[in-house]
Amino acid sequence: MILEAKHIRKNFGTLEVLKGVDFTVTEGEVVAIMGASGAGKSTLLQILGTLLTPDEGSLTVEGTDVLHLSGKALSAFRNRRIGFVFQAHHLLPEFTALENVMIPALIGGEESKNARARALELLRTVGLEGRTGHKPSELSGGEQQRVAIARSLINKPAILFADEPTGNLDSRTKEEIHRLFFDLRKQLGQTIVIVTHDAGLAQLCDRTCILQDGAWL
Repeated sequence: MILEAKHIRKNFGTLEVLKGVDFTVTEGEVVAIMGASGAGKSTLLQILGTLLTPDEGSLTVEGTDVLHLSGKALSAFRNRRIGFVFQAHHLLPEFTALENVMIPALIGGEESKNARARALELLRTVGLEGRTGHKPSELSGGEQQRVAIARSLINKPAILFADEPTGNLDSRTKEEIHRLFFDLRKQLGQTIVIVTHDAGLAQLCDRTCILQDGAWL
């Protein structure tokens, strides 16, 4: 089991957003989380990805009890073992595609030469070998998202979390990014959890979990 969450609860003031959610992911799975706006999908994803702490519950990733890691240890674990792709690309505008992909590896202490080689390999994997020297402003929305996906994989994470990764893309580009996720599973054995409103993407996944009012439907 790559990830196991038990009895996850989260309140924001008097609003109960998550009501004792259990969730597991096995290695190599691609899982979709769906639900109406406000159902708690993104909050759950942020908790699973260690960006947000639940009020109650337990969370293990690769057997590590991440909720009991200290601040620096948690940040280091997140950098090494968890990848993120968001609807907004969050690329640094002053850096090239290659440099953007390298950054998490450099933060993790990887030598520049090794980080560069790995970043080039990933940019080839996502189909951007000819765009490595381009800055985000010189790339299309789909290309920027491919860079963001490559960046999320630079440290070979155990699990990749994607929050509405194709929400800002046109239908053709959206389908290309959908296929890319499954290519990554095939090529890298990557485990992926995707929050999405896109029924077409959810249908491609191994299973779909639906949140309604902070609990599974």
